[in-house]
Amino acid sequence: MSDQPRDAAESEFAGAMRDIYLRAKSEAGYNATYFLQMLASEGPLETARRLVSSTQPSDGFTALWERRRLDLTVEAHILQDRFAGLFSDAEREAARERLRQYGYRPEVH
Repeated sequence: MSDQPRDAAESEFAGAMRDIYLRAKSEAGYNATYFLQMLASEGPLETARRLVSSTQPSDGFTALWERRRLDLTVEAHILQDRFAGLFSDAEREAARERLRQYGYRPEVH
């Protein structure tokens, strides 16, 4: 992670999760209402942890894969360097492996 304190990274991650919803809707035509509900009830970090730790990809992940927009997935965001300190190595590896299984190689941010 960069020099930013953890609370700043958490705030930035929260914004990124809201952006996932907005961009999926506007750029990919996918309305991720369940994801938005999870964000409201669980919070951004817990939502991300639950989605990445699931044995199966979420419906949203699948919908974004079908639209060729895996860059808009929670998994892709978990792997961004700016959020590295928010997730365990195991969580980051789970995100990396799921993306790899679907043919996506995340860019380094």
